[in-house]
Amino acid sequence: MRHKSGIKKLGRPTEHRMAMIRNLAVSLIEKGRIETTVDRAKVLRSFVEPIVTLGKKGDLSAIRLAYSKLHNKDAVRKVFKEIAPKYTTRPGGYTRVLKTRIRRGDNATMAIIEFVEGEAVSKAE
Repeated sequence: MRHKSGIKKLGRPTEHRMAMIRNLAVSLIEKGRIETTVDRAKVLRSFVEPIVTLGKKGDLSAIRLAYSKLHNKDAVRKVFKEIAPKYTTRPGGYTRVLKTRIRRGDNATMAIIEFVEGEAVSKAE
């Protein structure tokens, strides 16, 4: 049994899967919101949120780590200059996954993944 062992494979070899996740992450960073399948969105969420956390650190080693994961200078620049400063007080949970519809061609459940807007609201409020 493979209970809680590793990540979802998404039916692809490792190189193809990582390239697909990287491309989805760059699209999410550039556009702010994309539509994909639920499984891809959940895997993408676990890939993008640590990059936003690196953006909150903002030092040179964090920039290099983010670039090594994304392979796109414009996306890394946008994370560090625009996206991460919005979440300085938020401890995590920078994205949300909203289920939308069922795709007609292959009956896959679709979802929208987007960045949560604004600052965090404390639990006392």
